[in-house]
Amino acid sequence: MTWHASLQLDYRREAGRTVARHEHSGPLRVLQSLYPEGDAVCHNVLVHPPGGLVGGDTVDIAVRASQNAHGLITTPGATRFYRSEGELAVQRTTLNLTSDSRLEWLPLEAICYNNCRAENHLTINMAPGAEMMGWDVTALGLPLANQPFHSGNFLQHIEVPGVWLERGRIQAQDHRLMNSPLGLAGQRCLASLFFVAGSKLERGRRDIALETARSIIAAHSLKATAGATSPNGQVVVVRVLAPVVEPAMNLLREVWAAWRHYFWHISQSPPRIWST
Repeated sequence: MTWHASLQLDYRREAGRTVARHEHSGPLRVLQSLYPEGDAVCHNVLVHPPGGLVGGDTVDIAVRASQNAHGLITTPGATRFYRSEGELAVQRTTLNLTSDSRLEWLPLEAICYNNCRAENHLTINMAPGAEMMGWDVTALGLPLANQPFHSGNFLQHIEVPGVWLERGRIQAQDHRLMNSPLGLAGQRCLASLFFVAGSKLERGRRDIALETARSIIAAHSLKATAGATSPNGQVVVVRVLAPVVEPAMNLLREVWAAWRHYFWHISQSPPRIWST
């Protein structure tokens, strides 16, 4: 049996408060809106009760942030792409930000189980004046549980149309990609944190963001396999390779907190569910 699920989530600013309205079809839900930072930022937890995707499953997520709204979205656990008998499992997420809106897309990791056939697409549409932070963390197998990623394939697609595109296909049987120094070098977690603006960032603002990220990286245990770059005037990215998820996620959270303070002058407020 396959599952098809969709969710539309709309953030709006009403009477000084960001509110979230949503509609869903199939096994995909948003839990109660939370305001640990006050009315300006609305936190939501995205829940997929089946717990993962198998061949033939599709999940479609569409998020819109309207003018002056600020939403933060996370998940209670990993997205799991399980083994497939042949059909693809596909998750598609589209984030639409209107002018002067903010959004934080912070799901926990996606896990590619052995023999999966999966695609994970993220498309970000930005209006001038909009800004967002997000991350994408992928685990290839479960090394600590002795469940390696020996067979299967995974397509990862992250795009800001006309601005930035990262697209790659990982074939478990491609040993040069998986293990060579020019590929993943035996690492089994790929992670990226990105700040995206709807307009070109001022040079000084972009340079300080890079310097901030690089100073955090330099003090971290993953400094040899992490880096910060700006592939476009509207984008700043931190990329990390790690043997497992936890140290990579720890580094991304440190940079996220620093960028939040620098770009938006607000302190970190980790969703409570991260500590449960």
